[in-house]
Amino acid sequence: MDRKRPTIYDVARAAGVSKSLVSLVLRGASGVSPSRRTAVLKAIRDLEYSPSQAAKLLAGTRSKSIGVVIDDYSNLWYVGILSGIRQVLDESGFQITLSDLHRVGDGEQDAIDGFKALHMDGAIIATEPGSLRARDYDFPAVLVGDRETDIPTIDHVTSDDFKGGYMATRHLIELGHRNIGHVTGLGGTATKRRLGYERAMAEATLATLIVGQNGTTDERAGFRGMNALMEATPSITAVFAANDYMAAGCFAFLRSRGLEMPKDISIIGHDNSPAASEFNLNLTTVAYDDRVIGMLAARLLLARIESPTRQAERVVVDPVFIPRGSTRRN
Repeated sequence: MDRKRPTIYDVARAAGVSKSLVSLVLRGASGVSPSRRTAVLKAIRDLEYSPSQAAKLLAGTRSKSIGVVIDDYSNLWYVGILSGIRQVLDESGFQITLSDLHRVGDGEQDAIDGFKALHMDGAIIATEPGSLRARDYDFPAVLVGDRETDIPTIDHVTSDDFKGGYMATRHLIELGHRNIGHVTGLGGTATKRRLGYERAMAEATLATLIVGQNGTTDERAGFRGMNALMEATPSITAVFAANDYMAAGCFAFLRSRGLEMPKDISIIGHDNSPAASEFNLNLTTVAYDDRVIGMLAARLLLARIESPTRQAERVVVDPVFIPRGSTRRN
């Protein structure tokens, strides 16, 4: 019978160290004492743990692969993000492996552990980090997007979603609207945009009208949200939707009631998604260059791989206002 293949836990026990420290040694990370590094390398050799991979890592080379964690393949936001990541990593000779949270079940921690088991060089986390914040983090990573949970010890690239929400709402206020509703949903990005809306409304001494805070951020949620806003405030004249898909749902509700946009109600979205520029919608929106965000994330990760102990950076990308035909003066 073949001898059972040794695991990283076997190496850790044989060397008298933690699994995390074995991972550090396998990645060639700095900050490990010479005595512990020697013990781990001896255990690797004695147990013949992953001989080919260990030999490659001991020789000072890398796997040249990066993991990317997402949560929804249908979200077109990822198209631009992944395009930017791909461009930078192609230039540096790195490969990408995607992990979908629906596939890994319990969340990002499983995805990161999987990346580590495959000896990947780092990860880009493009979703809510969840339990990741509680782990003993010893893996190069970059967080992408506004999140409810921040991890100050790792690099972070995000759009200024607070400013985007503020800009969208100010646009409606400057057009003379006073009864301005907001359709929102769960998640850090939606939360920041809602806070921007609230700030603009407070500065103008206007009452806030918010629906959908505990729901999804898709077109159906926009449809329901527009219904809720009009039932609560029949005099509403304008709506800021947390993203373009919710704005499209708002538009669909208006059309189902025989109302027109912007004649009856002005609507502004966020993200400049492909649907925003369609003739029927012609949506005023706020945008970021998602491809640039992906490129920045990849560059930060490569820098972290080269210098694991450098101070974490936070890069914020400013929004751009895109006027179209879905808003008008009240």
